Amino acid sequence: MKKILLALLLLANVQAMAQNSTYFAFKDSVDGGIIYDGPITFDDLNKEISFTWLKTVNEYKPAESVVEYLKTYMPAYTMVVFMGTWCDDSHYLIPRLERVLQMIDYPASKLTMYGVTRAKTTKNGEEKKYNVTLVPTIILYKNGKEMGRITETVKKTIEEDLAAIIAYPPSMK
Repeated sequence: MKKILLALLLLANVQAMAQNSTYFAFKDSVDGGIIYDGPITFDDLNKEISFTWLKTVNEYKPAESVVEYLKTYMPAYTMVVFMGTWCDDSHYLIPRLERVLQMIDYPASKLTMYGVTRAKTTKNGEEKKYNVTLVPTIILYKNGKEMGRITETVKKTIEEDLAAIIAYPPSMK
């Protein structure tokens, strides 16, 4: 009986450590906000009540024709996103990206997102692997090959810039 109890206690400890190993959250010394550092999800972001900038997600109305295009073609792509919970450009683009992804039913399993520090680093150095120096950075991949990226701002709208990458990847421009 003691062995079973000990095993359950160890299992609970491992699960608690696994839950805390995704990202670090800490207070920003610049503005007192919360910074997320490491792998995150939209669910993680939405749980933080101080991220009022994210609550604008339903206010964004993307172009329906472009949403339909993305609904057809985006499932063939994976996406990697780097953003700063402290960054004004991320505050603007990330809710819009979330809205577009919701509208096209983009699978969460195809999205990898990282929170970065003000130094634009992540706890495990992923920014180096993806050559990220500005945030937000949104990178689309197809069959493991980078097809294009949106860096810091959009040229038109988030949905139109995503559609442009899909329609005309850099190798075809």
